[in-house]
Amino acid sequence: MNAVAAASKIKRPFDVARIRADFPILSRTIYDKPLVFLDSAASAQKPRTVIDVLSRTYENEYANIHRGVYYLSQKTTDAFEAARETARRLLNARETREIVFVRGGTEAINLVAQSWGPTNLKAGDEVVLTELEHHSNIVPWQLLRDRTGIVIRAIPVDETGALDLGAYAKILNPRTKLVAVTHCSNVTGTVPPVKEITRMAHAQGALVLVDGCQSAPRLTVDVQDLDCDFYVVTGHKLYGPSGTGFLYGKGELLDAMPPYQGGGGMIRRVSFEKTEYAEVPHRFEAGTPNIAGTIGLAAAMDYVMDLGLDAIERHEAKVLDYAHKRLSEINSVRIVGTAKEKASILSFNIGEVHPHDVGTILDREGVAVRVGHHCAQPLMDKLGLVATVRASFGVYNTMEDVDALCAAVQKVQRFFG
Repeated sequence: MNAVAAASKIKRPFDVARIRADFPILSRTIYDKPLVFLDSAASAQKPRTVIDVLSRTYENEYANIHRGVYYLSQKTTDAFEAARETARRLLNARETREIVFVRGGTEAINLVAQSWGPTNLKAGDEVVLTELEHHSNIVPWQLLRDRTGIVIRAIPVDETGALDLGAYAKILNPRTKLVAVTHCSNVTGTVPPVKEITRMAHAQGALVLVDGCQSAPRLTVDVQDLDCDFYVVTGHKLYGPSGTGFLYGKGELLDAMPPYQGGGGMIRRVSFEKTEYAEVPHRFEAGTPNIAGTIGLAAAMDYVMDLGLDAIERHEAKVLDYAHKRLSEINSVRIVGTAKEKASILSFNIGEVHPHDVGTILDREGVAVRVGHHCAQPLMDKLGLVATVRASFGVYNTMEDVDALCAAVQKVQRFFG
């Protein structure tokens, strides 16, 4: 490697001011207040590099992929398939064919539930979830249950939001065929011990699907080290375009799975008598995909890998710790979820004030947070809550953002007396 190439491999220092300058939307004001964006767990903002890639693709290089022999089609096809290699690197998958592009995490889980599920599960077989799960990792399995008669069981959480591994060990049994678990709760920020959960499931002969929608933007992920069988990533939380994402699946599992949807792009040959399907991963990518969006997702993945996932995790941990400390010092604020292993998501409530009222007042102060049940109603039921206020932090958030949040929370308290 020459000196120039070597220098290009050296990551720049984690400079939050420089990072914030990469995100055009952060320079705007809301109600004449500087925007404080604390809703990255719902959808992260997009850096200029992603915006520029989308614009350049549509302005200069767009064409449909895989079937065109002309220059633009070949150019776009190369960029689309290069995105697959970028996704492989992000997760340290073994092969690019283990990466299936989808419209987001929800579609990825549905793909497994509707392709792998009916092929491998029968009435009485058990799928184990957790009480932390997003609806996207609950409803697809319920739909499958209603069709096939499988049984769904859930690992409980304790009062801190951590999973009860003792209860999990008792739930596992010879009928357990799949464990589907979040890598990071979108409500409490809890990071379950996924590697240990996977080891225990495999010892019972079950497969493991990990919902990595919240973890991929925040944590270093190595699917070979985790040894999970499926891993789900969505683009819009990873600083990429909405309507993008991918499923990682071990190659031998994908090879044995039937197509999820039918159409162009996923076939080798079609007649009215029979269709021969394409090889993995194209077998699962029917129709014209979000071409520019997937190329933009590659730019987003390159962006976070350039910053360094380890550096991102350290930065967000500092912001989370500061926010936890500051909010804990405010009377009547109750933080929801205090597990030891947490990522940069913080839910809370303020006395008896409804979260929607809190969110409305915070909005008038320029502070954007999420309020509601966060598509995790079973967890809310377990915690005895209807809703929470959720602040979620990204690469661009600062201690000053936390100070603005706390000042707005104190304004809520004054308003409601």
